[in-house]
Amino acid sequence: MLQALKEKKIGVLMGGLSPEREVSLTSGESVMQALQKQGLDAIAIDVDHRIAVTLEQSNIDVAFIALHGTYGEDGTIQGLLEYAKIPYTGSGVLGSAIAYDKVKSKEIFKINGIPSADYQVLNRNRKKEIKRTLDLPVVVKPSNQGSSIGVTIVKQESQWAEAVESAFTYSEEVVVEQFIEGRLLAVGMNGEQPLPVVEIQPKSGFYDYEAKYTQGKTDYICPAQLSSEETARCQEVAVNVFRVLKGRGIPRVDAILDARGIPQVLEMNTIPGLTPTSLLPMAAKQAGMDFEELVIEILKSAQLDYGV
Repeated sequence: MLQALKEKKIGVLMGGLSPEREVSLTSGESVMQALQKQGLDAIAIDVDHRIAVTLEQSNIDVAFIALHGTYGEDGTIQGLLEYAKIPYTGSGVLGSAIAYDKVKSKEIFKINGIPSADYQVLNRNRKKEIKRTLDLPVVVKPSNQGSSIGVTIVKQESQWAEAVESAFTYSEEVVVEQFIEGRLLAVGMNGEQPLPVVEIQPKSGFYDYEAKYTQGKTDYICPAQLSSEETARCQEVAVNVFRVLKGRGIPRVDAILDARGIPQVLEMNTIPGLTPTSLLPMAAKQAGMDFEELVIEILKSAQLDYGV
């Protein structure tokens, strides 16, 4: 397979237009280095408003998507690549869109009996009707952002209005979730095969943007120190999430293990970070896959959604 990939021109799509641009550039650079070490023909493509023209001029055979956030994980770039008939890594158009939209994800979890926190949805166009239906504490988050951008844990009534306004600056819809006390876990997926579970222990108590991307701000334990039953439960839930959200490639499912030992699903990240502090490479390493092998495994999953 590696020999076949050496005959391809690979475009690593990075940067992009979302607030997660800097993280994406770091992921993309890490991917570039890994591909070039394997002797592959890889070029960096910084995604901007001219990406359609850039793709046409680049003559790439396959796209490795290292974009995070809006226009990268939401099905937008995936749709463009479909039109250009360029195979790409990660989930397809629909899978990317539903996984990125927290409202749709929550609805799908509920329909399929996947445990997830109670929630309500607020709409920017109906601000006068906004009334919290959940007891404090709650988590307020934009419906379509990553890296904990715009997320606030509201513990006191005085924090509510500001938290909602902050979330609305990033999306038209806001998700309010019942806060769940528990252990923050991440389960990487290699197709439908779960990787070892990672436990995340932010020193600040909140896994925010700084805790995610600043070395030393968070402790990670892999494999997580769980009972065999808890591990099996987390991995089983992750497989179910992968299926109902039409996952493809190597995404990551995040959950909170509550006091009863039940994993309450937060989301599925279709394009997990590939930075020095990222979770997916930790899990892959524990499974016996080094970073370069992980990047190749992701690349091998590249395909078109419909193959038209």
